[in-house]
Order: sequence, then structure tokens, then C-alpha cells
Amino acid sequence: MRKNKNRNGPDFWLYARSFLHIYLPKVRNLSQNTIESYKQSITYFIDYLKNQMGIERKDVTFDCLNRKTIKNYLIWMNEDQNLAVKTCNLRLTALKSFMEYCADEDITLVAIYNDVCSVRGMKEHKKSVLYMTNEAIETLLKTPKTDTVKGRRNRMMFIMLYDTAARAQELVDITLRDLHLVNGKTPFVTLTGKGNKSRNVPLMEKTVAHINRYLQEFHPHPSTDGKEPLFFSRRDGKPHALSTDSVNLLLGYYANQARSICPQIPQHVHCHLVRKTRAMHLYRQGMPLTVIMEMLGHENLSTTSNFYAFATLDMIHEAMKKTTPEAVAEAPIWKSKDIRDMLYSLD
Repeated sequence: MRKNKNRNGPDFWLYARSFLHIYLPKVRNLSQNTIESYKQSITYFIDYLKNQMGIERKDVTFDCLNRKTIKNYLIWMNEDQNLAVKTCNLRLTALKSFMEYCADEDITLVAIYNDVCSVRGMKEHKKSVLYMTNEAIETLLKTPKTDTVKGRRNRMMFIMLYDTAARAQELVDITLRDLHLVNGKTPFVTLTGKGNKSRNVPLMEKTVAHINRYLQEFHPHPSTDGKEPLFFSRRDGKPHALSTDSVNLLLGYYANQARSICPQIPQHVHCHLVRKTRAMHLYRQGMPLTVIMEMLGHENLSTTSNFYAFATLDMIHEAMKKTTPEAVAEAPIWKSKDIRDMLYSLD
């Protein structure tokens, strides 16, 4: 790799371009969305150097990636920009990955890589998973009216989103050839997730019935290659896959309508909330975390565990009822106002 013409040492920009345009797409074979995420993280740090430290882009060198600067960068993101701890840590991880690549390419950068890696991520306080009740999700799925074309499309889209626990991008990327509805075999859909990794998710019988009716109306004459998007809008007379923003906007729109019927529906409904809801419902029904991990497309069980490996108060109560049935005749003590006041006091 060439040196920087204006100063000693490797050229930061040459390595950055090589990382984004050669290593990630061609060596790692990562998806464009993942590469874009790395690019945004590096760009955000470069903008910090310029706007907060007065370092122009042309003056950025590897010396800018030192422990002190990285620590201040984390604090600035969290406290000044009000970014979530998870977001801050993801951007730190992106910088570490970039420097790992650079150190592998040039041994003189190993010390800088070690310096960056010495900065630990911010501690993230785990929160209980927000998810919708069965009543709430059922109300939401039934809200799109079926007397309009778009209403029928949107209802089918929401049913598919919930049944498969797909990510927003995975949902809009589904094509006709991803559907496998052969009689006599378990029906499933192939989802393409992060890093272009695909997984097969079984479909429930009711969902398959909805899909078949949907296909008859929206895809009466499919092409032989099956590359048409399952869910689409028409522009210039041609079908175009919906964007993830469009799906989230539609979810929010229908959630606002459904809330008047079911107040349990949260204020902010989005694709990821539906995904978490499906996973939590399956977890509460006894599905093992390892199976949920496969369904969600998580590479590591710890990722799934961080979200779902906890017992809600109701789950603990149900477990206690099964082991001590004679002790459940009385109402749960935490539902008494006096007991609640005592539990949630500082005395």
C-alpha cells in the first residue's frame, strides 16, 4: 500500500477505500447494506474529527485513531448527540474492524490497532423486551381493509412479516422464487439476511392460504425466473419492490387506526417490533432459544439470549402455579396496591 505523499506513514484514505470497495465486498462478500453501514460509521468519525477537532479531511491520518480521541468520540456521541449506547458501540466496532484490516495489511499499524482495541464499548443496560400482546398483534393484522387492492396487499404483507419474524429489508427483498409451497412438503420462504446469508423459515398453513389467494390476484402471470418482488407498488406501469421506510410508515399508519380499538398497541410500531413480538410469542409458547435463533437469523445464541432469555413476571407466575397449585387460590400479592407501593418504594 502506498504511503501518504504529504506525510510519513500509510495513507489513511487509500486504506479506507480499499477496505470499503475491495475487502468488504470481494473478500468478505458482505451485502451492500452491511458495507454501507461500515461506510457511514467511518464517515461519522471523520465528520467528528473535522467538526469537533478541526481536522480537515485532507489532514486525516492514522494518528487520529488513538485511545484518547476514540474515548472522547464515544462520549460525544452518547452525551452530545444523544445516540443510544448500542449505536455508539456499533460505530466503535466498525472502527476496530477497519483497523484490524489495516493492521493485517501493514505491520506498522498494529500498534494503532491495539490502541483502538483497548477502548472498551460502553456498558449497555439491558431493558425488558418491548413486544405486543396477542390481542394487539391480531388487531393490527386485521386493520387493513380488504375491500381495496392496497389494503389486501398490506394485510398480506403484515401477516408475512409477523409469521416469518423477518427483518424489514428481508421482507421487501422476498421474490416469487423465494416461496416454496409444494404440496406434501413443509412450506417455507427463503429470507436473505445480513451479509447475504439466507435461511429458510417455515410458513403456517393459514399464511400459505393467504399467500395463494394473494398470488392469484397480484401475480397471475409470474415470470419463469420468479424474480418479481412479492410485495410491490407500480411506477411507470412496472412493479417495484417497496422500501423499508414505506413498510414502516404503513405499519405506523395502521397502528394508529388500530389503537382506537386496542389501546394496548404501542405508540411506535415498526417492523423490528413485530419481529420481536413474533419471537417473544414463540418463546412464551415454549420454543427453544436455539430454534428461535435459527428463525431470526442470529449467528450467535448470545444475540438471541440478550433479547429473549428472561422470564417475565407472568411467566414466573405460571411456572410457580404448576409447581405449587395449592398456593394459587388467592390473588397474586403484587396486584395489591399496598404491596406494590411497598415493592416500589425506597424505604
